[in-house]
Amino acid sequence: MLTSTAPSGRQVEIGSGEQRAWIVEVGGGLRAYSARGRELLDGYSADEMCSSARGQCLVPWPNRIRDGRYEFAGLQQQLALTEPERQDAIHGLARWANWRVAEQGGENVTMEYLLHPQPGYPHALQLAVEYRLDADGLMVRTTATNVGSNACPYGAGAHPYLTVGTPTVDSVVLQAPGRTRLISDDRGIPTGDEPVDGTEYDFRAPRPIGKTRLDTAYTDLERDDDGRARVKLASPDGETAATFWLDEHYRYLMLFTGDPPPDVNRRSLGIEPMTCAPNAFQSGEGLVILKPGESFAAAWGIEPS
Repeated sequence: MLTSTAPSGRQVEIGSGEQRAWIVEVGGGLRAYSARGRELLDGYSADEMCSSARGQCLVPWPNRIRDGRYEFAGLQQQLALTEPERQDAIHGLARWANWRVAEQGGENVTMEYLLHPQPGYPHALQLAVEYRLDADGLMVRTTATNVGSNACPYGAGAHPYLTVGTPTVDSVVLQAPGRTRLISDDRGIPTGDEPVDGTEYDFRAPRPIGKTRLDTAYTDLERDDDGRARVKLASPDGETAATFWLDEHYRYLMLFTGDPPPDVNRRSLGIEPMTCAPNAFQSGEGLVILKPGESFAAAWGIEPS
């Protein structure tokens, strides 16, 4: 007899102290994360399908590829246009695939997926995402290994939406490390860049988001002595706060206030670490080239305050 399955597949719970995280089979994504009784992730319930890429793992590229076309090793490739309204290929090839639990403990789980060659991306990747909770918070490490016989282009990203309990992000006090923003066209494709100095996109000093609409990629990130760049969010009263960090392999950062999708519309802040720029398969900006047998890993995390 057939039984019903959660839209996001198997649910895996990990915990440490007052922290809990739920990871799902579909896409190997992060569905929910809470600390000290507070939800820090604007996720979705176990009986819902993921929408607006909430908590999804974006591989082998984050963000968009214009027209889904690119050239690699002298060959033209055409990807499916998964954002048809903009005629782009968006957020990779693995976010709706069934991942498997490769390793699990009380405080950690590793999800794996073997990406086979396919039209538009004729390469094989062994993918793994490790989720781990400890006293510092949540750590997420994504590793890709080229298990094919030829070099391949690669980029990684993630798409969590963070919340500090406010009805909208307008009153959230934000501090973000980007010194340069990428200027994009109406399809979300970068056309240039500019320093954030003196613009509404400069959040290097903490201030409320207000009415600023962010769908903005940053680079030239300010980093601390440990090599990590940090995004800090706090409620107006300072009672709820969280820090999002990304390691040195994530050279780009997207901030998204959720305008205008109705399911996330300014309710939370999308904080998207990216190892490469949007449209990197065409521009080469930050693109990783993996040789056969070579691996690449990048990590991000959330520290509750």
